[in-house]
Amino acid sequence: MTEKEKNDFFYVCSLIEFIARQTQNERGVIAEAIGKKGIEKLLHDAEVNHCLSFEQVSDEIIEKYGISTGNFDTITKCRYTIPSFMDIGKLYSIMIEDCAKQGKEVEELMNIFSSFISDQISDFQTGVYYQNPSYLECSYREGYLLD
Repeated sequence: MTEKEKNDFFYVCSLIEFIARQTQNERGVIAEAIGKKGIEKLLHDAEVNHCLSFEQVSDEIIEKYGISTGNFDTITKCRYTIPSFMDIGKLYSIMIEDCAKQGKEVEELMNIFSSFISDQISDFQTGVYYQNPSYLECSYREGYLLD
């Protein structure tokens, strides 16, 4: 993966996290609503879109894909500071880079965001998101959090 592609995936993963927080949806719901072709379009447009605010791009995506408000609130009841949407986006982009076969990065993005690990990372009441990316990747591959 080139540096540009890494940056594009980082941007798109951060955007998915931002939209999920804004709409209180699981991250997989957002990825599925946008779909593979939509993700590919966002990756293509990332270099231009990153010059715009996340709020503006998010609003456009929510409207375009008809994303409604859910009930997956992972922030309101947190007692401690939560990681930024960009911190979480970086974590997802590292996982995609490490787990995806060449040419299958978009599919891996969809798989990771739709897997159990995404909900675990998004549970800010726990410290799962602070775990080493290698641990999260191994857990993702195994299908459960490793001891």
